[in-house]
Amino acid sequence: MSPTENAGDSEAAVLDARDLHKRFGDVEVLKGIDLDIRRGQVVALIGPSGSGKTTVLRCLNGLEVPDSGTVRFGDGSPVDFGAKPSRSVVSGLREHSAMVFQHYNLFPHRTVLENVIEGPVRVQRRPKAEATTDALALLERVGLADKSGSHPSELSGGQQQRVGIVRALALKPRLLLFDEPTSALDPELVGEVLEAIRELAAEGWTMLLVTHELRFARDVADRVVFMDGGVVVEEGPPSEVLVAPRQERTRQFVQRLLAH
Repeated sequence: MSPTENAGDSEAAVLDARDLHKRFGDVEVLKGIDLDIRRGQVVALIGPSGSGKTTVLRCLNGLEVPDSGTVRFGDGSPVDFGAKPSRSVVSGLREHSAMVFQHYNLFPHRTVLENVIEGPVRVQRRPKAEATTDALALLERVGLADKSGSHPSELSGGQQQRVGIVRALALKPRLLLFDEPTSALDPELVGEVLEAIRELAAEGWTMLLVTHELRFARDVADRVVFMDGGVVVEEGPPSEVLVAPRQERTRQFVQRLLAH
């Protein structure tokens, strides 16, 4: 298994988001977010609860519609949210990225295999036989080939989250989006999911990872972005942001999490 965007210039842009604003009622959640990701990069998005991290991911994936700003994948045309794009244009963002959710979001009445091939077959219109072959190879890759006929209720939380990762990979996205993928897991199950993500990073997948696992981010991420209050406070390599942050707010946050 390897990234579909692995060929060519490793410095090519996968994502370029500019000045994203998003308001829910009277609360402005995003206050002008800029974010760019290059091919093969792993970017960790960190910050306190309510800082807007998950909203960023949902805006990039078309699950939320920003009030203004632009999002562009690769060398495609930017989506200008200030111009009120159509629903089909917004949903088209999901052609480029795939989300791994905090709470798995698997269909309980479908088998593992059926969950994985749902997107490729129904959304991407790929032949079922092709999608099934790819899905079985991916399940084998994460050690779940023997669970293809099981239902989610028969799996542990860690296994369900690994199925969630496989479901995202099956879409062959340019960008993998992870929304706190270990926060809903029992502590003893966290390691198996982090190891799966670590292996994807080693293979060159492009990823944006919302996480509170700062030690993991320090080991795996190429860049760390710290958000607070709907803005980017600081960003840079892990050796700076997580070891010697420039901003006092970043320092307070990092020290508090690493102390636990």
